[in-house]
Amino acid sequence: MPLLRIVTLIVGLIAILGLSLWLIDSLSRLYWQLSYSPLLGNLLLLLLVLLIFALIAAFVYYFLKIQSGEKKKRRTTRRVITPEEIPAQKADAASSTLQAVKQQVAQIQDEVTRQALLTRSREIETNLTRGEIQVVVFGTGSAGKTSLVNAVMGRMVGNVDAPMGTTQVGETYCLRLKGLERKILITDTPGILEAGVAGTEREQLARELATEANLLLFVVDNDIRRSEYEPLRALAEIGKRSLLVLNKTDLYTEADIEAILARLRQRVKGFIAPSDVVAIAANPQTAELETGETYEPEPDILPLLRRMAAILRAEGEDLVADNILLQSMRLGEEARKLIDAQRRRQADKIVDRFQWIGAGVVSVTPLPVVDLLATAAVNAQMVVEIGRIYGSELNMERGRELAVSLAKTIAGLGIVKGALELLSTALQLNVGTFIIGRAIQGVTAAYLTRIAGKSFIEYFRNDQDWGDGGMTEVVQRQFQLNRRDEFVQAFIKQAIARVVKPLQNISEVLEEENLEDRG
Repeated sequence: MPLLRIVTLIVGLIAILGLSLWLIDSLSRLYWQLSYSPLLGNLLLLLLVLLIFALIAAFVYYFLKIQSGEKKKRRTTRRVITPEEIPAQKADAASSTLQAVKQQVAQIQDEVTRQALLTRSREIETNLTRGEIQVVVFGTGSAGKTSLVNAVMGRMVGNVDAPMGTTQVGETYCLRLKGLERKILITDTPGILEAGVAGTEREQLARELATEANLLLFVVDNDIRRSEYEPLRALAEIGKRSLLVLNKTDLYTEADIEAILARLRQRVKGFIAPSDVVAIAANPQTAELETGETYEPEPDILPLLRRMAAILRAEGEDLVADNILLQSMRLGEEARKLIDAQRRRQADKIVDRFQWIGAGVVSVTPLPVVDLLATAAVNAQMVVEIGRIYGSELNMERGRELAVSLAKTIAGLGIVKGALELLSTALQLNVGTFIIGRAIQGVTAAYLTRIAGKSFIEYFRNDQDWGDGGMTEVVQRQFQLNRRDEFVQAFIKQAIARVVKPLQNISEVLEEENLEDRG
């Protein structure tokens, strides 16, 4: 029990005892004054006893209440999660995410893409089970990455002092660290910032390997350049635990090394700790002695090995769990984008089909003004079919409500008038002469149906939510997107083929029939 409450109870007990003594004294005097009446005296004595018992009962009740409150608080206090449990929770989260990814992947229609994503999910599951620590060496081709790997492994595992671009693919080697049960896989990646198409392809491979790392060793041989800083910062932003390694320190004086390290720590301040910026000489240059013999210094990588060992022993489990969770979430996001693109293609086909259906309806039954309410039934069916693509089963009544609501919004924003002016001008330029009114109305109806359909795609993409700006903002944005010159030109070409020419053909046939009747 807290000290404050103990003090409060003691003070309360003293106050109760003092009050009791005062009551006893006062009532005893009153009792003797009423001694002439034994009945009144006995009643007064009974009252005194009841008051004392009431005070004692109140004290006991208060004390027990405090005790039960403490126990309840201890029972309801959330259990603190220990650091050892965090990796297990992240692994569980990764496993759940992978299951969700598999469900998403099953919806992808492209067989090649679906199998590629399933393969990657199985690789992540394998890593989740095996739990190896992936250390990736990343940087420019001239920074000495392969030399660093050679020095860490304690034996030659690659070509040192070779021309830039030697490491064509990621090469991985296995090592053990005392005190760490997990295997450590160290991967030498192709250099970044190499010229040519082949260099760009190798850099892409290096970046992919870096995003899968548990621990990233970013190697530089001087102050970091902007072209090196940007990929390092991007990798840190997605959660990569990184060490910035200054290599080739044998080429600098002690003062130069300290100056370069200070600049590096300042540049990466905020996403890499100062203790994670280390200096090494992975492959020191040979020196010629006065005797004419050559001296080959031993690699100086002890600062890096110490820091790596400290990180992997203290954070290894968490790094593995973090990385697996990150990979599974990235895979899930990729699957979600693929499904979204697939749905948009399907929904766009629906919009394309219904816009010309709407144009046909208006063309054969011309109205004084173009009105989307006249094609509400057509648009209602379009809404229902788009909703089905996004997993929302709407009935025709609900589809009609949405279609009518959006049609009123389009009319209220003045988009009908703007569309008429835009398309009338475009049709005159393309057809050469001013075409009949019903063709203009049909083409405009198709255009407005397209804007409505595109707006509904955004509505269903956002889980049947118009967003902060509401329906108005979505409709205005779609109108702006669909009034661009390149789109209008393509749209008019389709409109001429689907609406104008059929109407012209009908008009010609009717004219011929009229001529024949007159003849």
